[in-house]
Amino acid sequence: MARFTRMEVLNSMMEIGLVPVFYHKELETAKKIVQACAEGGAKVVEFTNRGDFAYQTFTELARFFQSERPDVILGVGSVVDAPTAAMYIASGANFVVGPIFNQEVARLCNRRKIAYSPGCGSASEISDTEEAGVEIVKVFPGKEVGGPEFVKNMLGPCPWTKIMPTGGVDATRESIHAWIKAGAACLGVGSNLITKELVASGDFAGITKKVESCLWWIKEARGVPLFTGVEHLGLYPVDGVSGAEIAEWYAGTFGFAKKEGTSSIFLSGGGPGRIEVMKEGPSVRPHVAVRVSNFEEACKMLKEKGIKLEEPKIKSGVKSAFLAEPDAAGNRVHILYMP
Repeated sequence: MARFTRMEVLNSMMEIGLVPVFYHKELETAKKIVQACAEGGAKVVEFTNRGDFAYQTFTELARFFQSERPDVILGVGSVVDAPTAAMYIASGANFVVGPIFNQEVARLCNRRKIAYSPGCGSASEISDTEEAGVEIVKVFPGKEVGGPEFVKNMLGPCPWTKIMPTGGVDATRESIHAWIKAGAACLGVGSNLITKELVASGDFAGITKKVESCLWWIKEARGVPLFTGVEHLGLYPVDGVSGAEIAEWYAGTFGFAKKEGTSSIFLSGGGPGRIEVMKEGPSVRPHVAVRVSNFEEACKMLKEKGIKLEEPKIKSGVKSAFLAEPDAAGNRVHILYMP
């Protein structure tokens, strides 16, 4: 049974803009591939139905991420008939993708409110799938049906259409910019992203890095700035007032939720931005965390401006680096990347 609603899946696809596509028969390797994609920020992943007992691998994969990384949205690809779709949905698939359009699969997915993205290669096929309730149409094979120009030309008379090209999307800035600027809602990328060489060598960190780069190129093509705004403001204890007391004041006054960590307490409301209150430490001026779309590009740009950075702190899901010098008022500043 799907853990995510159809709208959650579709919105995540469009917001993230990238759906990694892969198959591997070995469960442990499959876990590492999905984990690598999620670490890079691509949390909607398609496992293709390929080979005998593939659904058993998927079932165990879905069970693992349900407990270990519940934010990961797993779906199945290469589905051409309703019985196969039903089997994977029962095994935890949150969306179904196919190389062709099948009316019975569409009916089944609609009944279960599962996102379905069938493969299409013409305006008529796309129209038929939309009439059957499809929200994001897979254009396949993307390169052979006309490439980015097909997307651009399709959206002219049908601007409401949401297209996910798969096949012919390279994990390069040039290719991703071309597809996104043509109007693609999101991109399905398989062996060009999760390469045989990286998997064979066990370089899952390399997959994460490629995912991060692709996500930055998608944001770049969409016009998202490199520095996106203030992520949080850091406050420190002062004489006679502890960090816990400061945090409690913000929680009690504004109703902010508290999340306690090892060295600090984060407070947040329903909107963007947070407050970090340090539990201990000297009474110093606040620090400001600026969120960035790509950590490596942000570091490079700052260095080109002559701004020195302290040694970066990189851990699972977070990259940060303080600027060596404070701002004009003496406040510490650091950049923060969180996929």
